[in-house]
Amino acid sequence: MTSALDRLKQHSSIVADTGDIEAIRKHQPEDATTNPSLLLKASEMPAYQAYLQKAWDYAKSAHTDMDKQLELACDYFAVLIGKEIADIVPGYISTEVDARLSFDTQATIDKAKSLLSLYRKEGVSQDKILIKIASTWEGIKAAEQLEKEGIKCNLTLLFSQAQARACADANVFLISPFVGRILDWHVANGLEKPTDPLADPGVQSVRSIYEFYKRHGYKTVVMGASFRNTGEIIALTGCDKLTISPALLEELGELTDAPDYLLESNDDLEAKPAPLSEAQFRWLHNEDAMATEKLAEGIRAFAQAQEELETRFKAL
Repeated sequence: MTSALDRLKQHSSIVADTGDIEAIRKHQPEDATTNPSLLLKASEMPAYQAYLQKAWDYAKSAHTDMDKQLELACDYFAVLIGKEIADIVPGYISTEVDARLSFDTQATIDKAKSLLSLYRKEGVSQDKILIKIASTWEGIKAAEQLEKEGIKCNLTLLFSQAQARACADANVFLISPFVGRILDWHVANGLEKPTDPLADPGVQSVRSIYEFYKRHGYKTVVMGASFRNTGEIIALTGCDKLTISPALLEELGELTDAPDYLLESNDDLEAKPAPLSEAQFRWLHNEDAMATEKLAEGIRAFAQAQEELETRFKAL
C-alpha cells in the first residue's frame, strides 16, 4: 500500500531537515538543509567529534585571534557536515549564514562567499550549495546581490507575506516559509489547536504564498518548513519542496491512511505587483505581530545555538 511519504514524493521534492547523515542516507531525500540548532545537535553526537576537531585544528592554524578562530571553526564544521551530505543527496545542501549577521547586508555577502570558498576547498561545487539567510530586509538585499553573482540562496525564517513578496522581488532562488512556528504563536495567543490542517494558520500562510507566486509567475521556489505534525505536511502536498525532520519522515513512511490534498498552479497569470520599497516592507511586516515576533525570536535562537557551538570549540 502506498505510504503518505510515497505520495508526497509524487508531487513535491522532499528535503531532509537535519544534520544527521545516517538519517539522510536512510530517507534518501532530494536535498538537505541544516541550521545552527541542527549543527549544534550534530556537534554533540559521537560520530561528528572528528569533524569538530578537524575544524578547530584548521581554524587555529589559520588565525591567532580567538574570535576569528571560533568564527572559522564554526563555518568549517558546517561545511564538513555539508560536504558529507552533498555526497549523498542528488540536489542541494543549504548552509546558513551566522544569524548575528542578519542585519548587515555586506557582512552577509562576505560570509556567503567565505562559506563557498570553504566548500571549494573540500571539493564541493557551488552548484550544490544554497546559502541560507534570514529573511530580514538586509538579508533579502544580500541575497539579491548574491543571486546576481550566480550564488543561489535559501531565505529562511520567513513568516509574513511582506517577506515573501520582497524575496520574490529580489529573484531569490528559494524561500522557506515556516509552518509550525506560526501555529505555535497562534496557539500561545489563544487559538484552539485546529483538528483540520487546512485551518492551521501556518498551512494557510504557505498555501497563500504558493498561490501568490504561481498566480504572478514568480520563479522563486517555495519550500514549506518547520512542521509540527504530518497533517501540516500532507496539507501542503504539491508545494515545490517540503523540508521535513527525520522523525516526521518516519511517520509519513508508516502512514497509509491520509487525507487527499493537492496544491495546484494557476495557469491564468496576472501582472506582478510593483516591488516593495524598504519602507513598505518594514511597515507591512511590522503590521504582522506574529511574523515580527517569530522572526526576531528565530534569529535570537539561531544566534544562541551559534554561541553554544563556539563554547564547544573552546572546550576542545
